[in-house]
Amino acid sequence: MSVNSDLHIAPRATRPADLLELLKPVTWFPPMWAYLCGIVSAGVAPAGQWWLVALGVVLAGPLVCGMSQAINDYFDRHVDAINQPDRPIPSGRVAPGAALVFALGLSLLAVVLGWQLGPWGFGATLVAVACAWAYSAPPVRMKRSGWWGPALVALCYEGLPWFTGAAVLSAGAPGFFVVTVAALYAVGAQGIMVLNDFKAIEGDRATGIRSLPVTKGPDVAARIACVVMALPQALVIALLLVWGQPIHALTIAIALLGQFAAMRVLLRDPEARAPWYNATGVTLYVGGMMVAALAIRGLAL
Repeated sequence: MSVNSDLHIAPRATRPADLLELLKPVTWFPPMWAYLCGIVSAGVAPAGQWWLVALGVVLAGPLVCGMSQAINDYFDRHVDAINQPDRPIPSGRVAPGAALVFALGLSLLAVVLGWQLGPWGFGATLVAVACAWAYSAPPVRMKRSGWWGPALVALCYEGLPWFTGAAVLSAGAPGFFVVTVAALYAVGAQGIMVLNDFKAIEGDRATGIRSLPVTKGPDVAARIACVVMALPQALVIALLLVWGQPIHALTIAIALLGQFAAMRVLLRDPEARAPWYNATGVTLYVGGMMVAALAIRGLAL
């Protein structure tokens, strides 16, 4: 199947609702939640610093995550014309040029607001903005890789916001426990991103994007995703036991068992069940993140 290099769509006035759809609000929750996990895991009371909490949540979700969605939709407009032609750009509700200007404006606004979070928050914001463009935009366009693309998104969705939340509230580099747990949950989130690629198999195949569902097939890709999600959580459980947090470890273990049950359903028909798993198994995954954050908030070397 071939895809035209240009989308010939009659221009029309862009409505605010169409721009909001471009930002995909449903995707904002994971980085916002991860930022809050970082706040909790820092073990520092936010008294007098609630504005930092609120600013970080807005920055992680509507601004940085929303910006990344707008960037991705601009550079993926030909893929979306195959996979999801009702999206704002291929449907003609948002002109490609308007989407690009919108994404650039949000990038600039994110950097300006990130400056208010101090040196660690500002640095993390710069990394997040750079990663958003590197993921979607040529010549880098890391999403073409079935491994590096999901890994980059997982880092920006879970690991980086967690690190940022802890760094902003503690006004310094997060400690060993925070970095370790945030990194493990970021690794596990790569499996979630692989499942997200299932909805775009046809368009990815037609446009040369080598996602794991395209290169390995849905069945193998789903099994890889399950292993990638489960192993880091198992390691978190083991570490919490070593660190003297058995109740929290047990709670995450129960959540992981629930995910195993959901994975069995997923593996029966990965293409059809991936959206269902995102609403069930992933919910248990992110719930475990907050449990882990509560477990390590009082730990120190």
